[in-house]
Amino acid sequence: MKRELKRQIIDLLDTHRIMTIATNRPDGWPQATVVGYANDGLVIYCFIARDSQKYANTARDPRISIAISNDYPQPLLIKGLSMAARVQFVEDQGEIDHAAEILLRRYPEYKVMPRPDPAAVPMLRITPEVVSILDYSKGFGHADLVRVTDHDLAEHVEARRHHWAGFRAA
Repeated sequence: MKRELKRQIIDLLDTHRIMTIATNRPDGWPQATVVGYANDGLVIYCFIARDSQKYANTARDPRISIAISNDYPQPLLIKGLSMAARVQFVEDQGEIDHAAEILLRRYPEYKVMPRPDPAAVPMLRITPEVVSILDYSKGFGHADLVRVTDHDLAEHVEARRHHWAGFRAA
């Protein structure tokens, strides 16, 4: 992926805190809900309740769609992301601690709360496969469609895997 498009995606991920996540229900209907998230580069993390429909849906089918944007006062100011992605449940404690710290930086108001119990609230790692970068300043409805390769993700995941192995939250 071109460096400038990757930077646009990461900048948009960095400037938002809420995303709509659509999962696939067993009856074929999509289910869309809003969740908080934090990202580390292109990789997105969030917690979901184990007893939720999102959990059941993603455990059965890891393919999801995401939409991220704001409410803009003028149509030609609209910027956002739409993406096809895959979910993995994070099991590595170092990665969980690393992602929890990222989430706490994004949501400092949660520092007073106890950490979620992984048995009840697992962490998701979301990796994009196809991203549509919306930028209506380039024309109404303009979107740049980019495919995220294993190389784009490996740059992030492999570079941090050694960090996760030794990471423990303070």
